[in-house]
Amino acid sequence: MDKKVYTMLNDQITKEYYSAYLYLQIAAYFDEHGLDGYAAWYEKQAQEEEEHAMKFYRYLHENGQTVKLGQIDAPDVTFNDFLEPVKAALGHEQYITGCINDIMTAAREAHDYRTAEFLQWFVHEQGEEEVNANRMVQLMETFGGKKIGLFFLNEKVKERQ
Repeated sequence: MDKKVYTMLNDQITKEYYSAYLYLQIAAYFDEHGLDGYAAWYEKQAQEEEEHAMKFYRYLHENGQTVKLGQIDAPDVTFNDFLEPVKAALGHEQYITGCINDIMTAAREAHDYRTAEFLQWFVHEQGEEEVNANRMVQLMETFGGKKIGLFFLNEKVKERQ
């Protein structure tokens, strides 16, 4: 495996686990404010990010590569209202999309088509993640400033499976 591609894939494991930490921090914020639906939503997001990290982990092992786990920093975020965390989640998903795109570019430049094919799932997944995160921002901007709207939004996001 190309050294640059390997390093980027390995680093992505840490980024995915950081994503999980960030979503747990967001979940904690909502939980502390009695918004259990939003807390559950972001707890589920955290679980998905851990699953993504493990996909990279397994891919490296399946391709004879050594996994070198990096340090996961605590999210350095504070929120002053309910819009800020959903915007932070959207911004983070956009960042992760950029990371996946960078790895894809490196894989293609290295003619590593197996890795490029592996990453295609993440390209699709990030599209879905950005759509969902953007929708959360739109809904919070539209209805979150009204107590009854926030109540119904919280109940709606509880329905996520």
